Amino acid sequence: MLRTAFLAATAWFGLSAPSEPRAIVTPVDPLTVQDDDFARHRDPAEWKGLKVSRIEFREERAHWRLWRIESKRPGPLWFVPHDNENGGFEAAFAAIRKYGGTIVAVDSGVKPGADGVRMNHAVDYGRPIDPNRNFDDALPFYARTVLAGRGDPIIALHTNSPGFASNESLCNRSDPVGRGVISIRFCDDTLTPSPSVNRAWPWDDDDSVAFATYRTGQSPSAAYCRDQMVAMDFNVVQERVITSDGSLSNYSVLRGVDYLNFETQDRGLSPEGLAEMRDRLMAMIDRALAACAPGIMEVRRR
Repeated sequence: MLRTAFLAATAWFGLSAPSEPRAIVTPVDPLTVQDDDFARHRDPAEWKGLKVSRIEFREERAHWRLWRIESKRPGPLWFVPHDNENGGFEAAFAAIRKYGGTIVAVDSGVKPGADGVRMNHAVDYGRPIDPNRNFDDALPFYARTVLAGRGDPIIALHTNSPGFASNESLCNRSDPVGRGVISIRFCDDTLTPSPSVNRAWPWDDDDSVAFATYRTGQSPSAAYCRDQMVAMDFNVVQERVITSDGSLSNYSVLRGVDYLNFETQDRGLSPEGLAEMRDRLMAMIDRALAACAPGIMEVRRR
């Protein structure tokens, strides 16, 4: 009798528990996708050998849409979390055709009228969500879906506004006050810059940087590819992780996953601006992969 009551209670709790989110995965023709990133690439030749899927799901208060672009060749996971960072998508699209792997790009256009903005506004309540602050153990489906079948390493691609919040920095406080922390001139308790000495392109502006992330209690040299990038005279921001801030960089380093983050200054939507961002990011990718993931290079050369 007690066993019967226990089983009945277990079944009741199972039925009443929140259901696991489910992703709807839809193969799509990239030449017909109504999205600004895809609209810049309507030449069928650019998509040869690539498979594209739209992935949609709900988790907690948010509705998400991702684009997954897969190569037939193994390679890195190229992650573009912010839909307004067009140079990141351009670099990812060039990189997958050169090195293989998979692109995962977040689409803010899941909410009508919000295509091409930074945050996900498709929420039932509360504030919009930063797609790169949603890697949270309390919301596991998002991280699992982004990283499903991931390659190695993970390479996140970003663009940023010029300058930095010098009033919040522990160094270079006499610089003009900007926004954010993405600059080789910013430093605080967790971000320590290792600036390029020669300032050769693409390191000739302060907003072109590579992030090298390591756990507190370790030295910066523990960060994946950090020593090699410093030796190649990159602008390297060394990020010490104490507790996760919800970013993919923090999520990855706390799980021992090889991760790189490349940033360059946003230069707008002109063909020249897009090409400049793409080329700067590709220069970082080419050099880092050659030094830190030579197996990726071998795949390309077959």
